[in-house]
Amino acid sequence: MKGLMALVFCLLFTGAGLTAKIYKVRSPDEFKKAVAVVVAGDEIVMVNGNYSGWALTVNTNGLPGKPIVIRGETSGKVVFSGDVSQPVFQLTGSYTEISGLTFSGCNVFKAAERRGVLIELEASRYCRVTGCIFTGNVVKAQFTPIVVISGKGEHNRVDHCSFNGNIDNQELQVKVTADAVPVYTLIDHNVFADKKKIAWKGANGGECVQVGQDPVLLGVKYTYTVVRDNRFIRCDGESEVISNKSSGNGYVSNYFEDCRGELVMRGGHDCLIDSNTFKGGGGIRLNGTHHSITNNTISGVRTGIRLMYGMAKGKTDIGFYIAASDCLIKNNRISNAGTGILIGDNKNANWAGKFDTSRYPSPTMQNVAPFDNELLDNVITDTKVPVLHNEN
Repeated sequence: MKGLMALVFCLLFTGAGLTAKIYKVRSPDEFKKAVAVVVAGDEIVMVNGNYSGWALTVNTNGLPGKPIVIRGETSGKVVFSGDVSQPVFQLTGSYTEISGLTFSGCNVFKAAERRGVLIELEASRYCRVTGCIFTGNVVKAQFTPIVVISGKGEHNRVDHCSFNGNIDNQELQVKVTADAVPVYTLIDHNVFADKKKIAWKGANGGECVQVGQDPVLLGVKYTYTVVRDNRFIRCDGESEVISNKSSGNGYVSNYFEDCRGELVMRGGHDCLIDSNTFKGGGGIRLNGTHHSITNNTISGVRTGIRLMYGMAKGKTDIGFYIAASDCLIKNNRISNAGTGILIGDNKNANWAGKFDTSRYPSPTMQNVAPFDNELLDNVITDTKVPVLHNEN
C-alpha cells in the first residue's frame, strides 16, 4: 500500500464520541503525509528501527488536554543517528509533544546559513519534549546545542529526558536574541550525566543548560525560564554547568554531584536559586543584581557561593561582567568546603584584549566590588574559611 494507505490507523473513541487516530510511519514521506492530516488528539508513531537523514518541520496544532503526539513505538528502540546539518525535528506549532525517541551517535554540524539541531522548538507554544534519550552525540562546531528553544515561543517544556555522554556540545539552550525571546520555558526532571571536558579553544561552550547567550547586551531580557528537579552527575564540560545570561529565571531543587563547573549567574538579574543540592565540585557563582540564593545545601566543594567583582553595576550600565549587588543569600547550609561564601572574587582581573570592546563598550578592568548584598541565617560548618571578604 502506498502513501497514506501505508499508514496504520487506530481509532480511539472519546467520551464525546469523537475519534483520535494513530498513524504509524517508517519514512519522512509517510511522516509528512501524517503531519498534513493530524488533528488534536492524534498520534504519529514511529516504527521501531534506525533512522538517519531526516530534516522535518512540524507545524501542527493540538489543543489543551489534547496534544498531537509524535512518539516512538517502543521507548529506546527508535534511534536517530548519522550526520545532522539542520534540525531533525523543528516544531513550530502548538500543543505538540515529541516523546520516546533516541538520538545516538549523531554528528552535528553548523554551517553559515543553517545549523544542525536534533530537536528545536521554534516560536512554538505549549510544546513538549519528554522521555527522549540523547547519548554519544558529537558536535563539530563550538557553541552548538543539540536541543534548542528559540523564537517568540511560550510555555514549552523539556522533561524526563536523558542527556548522557555527549561530546563537545551544549545540551539544552534557551536562545535569546534582540528580537525574539522565548518565555515561560520549563526544564524539569531531566538527567545530565558523564559529560567530559570539551575540546574547544578556551574550554568554552560546553554547558548542560544555557538560558541566554549575550549577558552584556541582552542579559536584561526576561525569559521567566524555570529549571527544576534535574540531576547533573559528573558534568565536566566547562566551568559553567548551568549558565544564566538572562533575567527573571528560577533554578529550584536541582541536584549536582561531582561536577567540575558551577551554577553560574553569568549575566541577568532577578533570578531565584532555591533548594538545590551540590555534592563535590563547584557551587554557585553570582554576577548581576537582585538574585535570591536560598535554602541550598552545598558540601565538599572548593567554594560554596562566590559573589563576583564586575566592570559595571546595576541593570543599565554596560559591563562584560556586572558586580553582584542587592542579592539575598539566606538559609543556605554549607559544609566541608574550602571557603563557604566568598564576597569579592576576581578582584582587579584585567580583561584587556579578551573581548571585543567595540561590540561591548565595557571597561576591561574587573574593579567594581560587590555591594549591598545581604547574608542571613546561613549555616557553615567544617569549612576552612566560613566567609571571606575581598571587596575592600
